Amino acid sequence: MCPNSYPALKCLKYITWSQMIHQIHITWLADAVLIVHVMFAVFIISGLILILVGGIRHWSWVRNPWFRLIHILSIGVIVLESWCGVICPLTEWEMSLREISGQDTYEGGFIAHWLQQILYYDAPQWVFVICYTMIGVVVIISWIVYRPRRFKEKSVPIFYH
Repeated sequence: MCPNSYPALKCLKYITWSQMIHQIHITWLADAVLIVHVMFAVFIISGLILILVGGIRHWSWVRNPWFRLIHILSIGVIVLESWCGVICPLTEWEMSLREISGQDTYEGGFIAHWLQQILYYDAPQWVFVICYTMIGVVVIISWIVYRPRRFKEKSVPIFYH
């Protein structure tokens, strides 16, 4: 291990190739968790938009019960986490992997961190709780207004209008 008295560049001689490769793999895992987290957020937001537009335009696939159930459960978990003050497990996992690989970590939630990084917008946690709750309410309203099909109903082909 590198003694604390050495500058960072001199510490490189204390790291073996095996340790460096291990750190790179852990960094890749952290990046993979980040990508999954981004895809999850995109699924929730774009899914809601597609449900609303598809309901108006009578797209049959937005009434798919599996899609709708996964969507409402996903936002439900996020809303419950925010109400309970729990940081998303994906955020915790990513930060743990980054810490193990020697990278900097961040405090707070995933969305709050990246909004600040991308938009330079910093808001108190309660703002995000309200936003997540509002998205959850819109998802519930979309469930009522544009009801999903029952699980046993046959679906109409996607391009049928």
